[in-house]
Amino acid sequence: MAPQPRKRFGQHWLRSEKVLHQILEAAELSKGDRVLEIGPGTGILTKWLVALAKTVVAVEVDWDLCKKLTRQFDQVDHFLLLQGNILELDLSKALAPFPNFQTPNKVVANIPYYITGPILEKLLGSFATPNPYPFESIVLLVQREVADRLYAQPSSKAFGALSVRVQYQADCELISPVPASAFHPPPKVESAIVRLRPRLTSPAAAKPQLLDQLVRLGFASKRKMLRNNLQSIIERDRLVALLESLAINPQARAEDLSVHQWVTLSNKMQEMS
Repeated sequence: MAPQPRKRFGQHWLRSEKVLHQILEAAELSKGDRVLEIGPGTGILTKWLVALAKTVVAVEVDWDLCKKLTRQFDQVDHFLLLQGNILELDLSKALAPFPNFQTPNKVVANIPYYITGPILEKLLGSFATPNPYPFESIVLLVQREVADRLYAQPSSKAFGALSVRVQYQADCELISPVPASAFHPPPKVESAIVRLRPRLTSPAAAKPQLLDQLVRLGFASKRKMLRNNLQSIIERDRLVALLESLAINPQARAEDLSVHQWVTLSNKMQEMS
């Protein structure tokens, strides 16, 4: 008998074979890949991952599900289950006792929607502290609204601080929308499969802490112009002159700047300090 999903863990079991295969196709797995799966749940995706990859490390917070997964994959020697919260887990330390399980190079997961932001930061890192072991690709099933923000372009309604933070570190693409009916129980929102390919940004932020501060303040009031939102850290007329020197409209709002322009603005302000 299948376990009942628990609200406190944001559990919704994927039941669509079509969506399952879309996820696997996007992951582009080979026999040399080492996969990290977050929240394997009932193992519907896991069984395919262990068939396609060299190793699979799954992290599950629900102890009851861990017991079921242990029984289900007991005979699979290239599957490792870690019980715990992915946000609190030091993956390198957790894998140290298991020499056959190297640091994963890909992530494939149906993650809990209520902690999507923290999970993305865990996988990618932040402006100041990027992941020292970047993944080749990250394929996630997320809330559609979040997916739209991940790959949004400047000046679009969905473009925001999350767009800048993620696109600074990865190329993002929408693979496919996913209806609520693909899950049990169906969530109250639509979903989507996204793929992120981490990469280095050029130019990089000379002072990541400043870039973080600029993005946070810039998007604090999206309807306001940057020259108003950033007054606490740079005098208004000085900022207007700086924006004009960078060929940025002095009346621009936060969502009008591309990731490259945010980095350039941050670096120029660093030079002026």
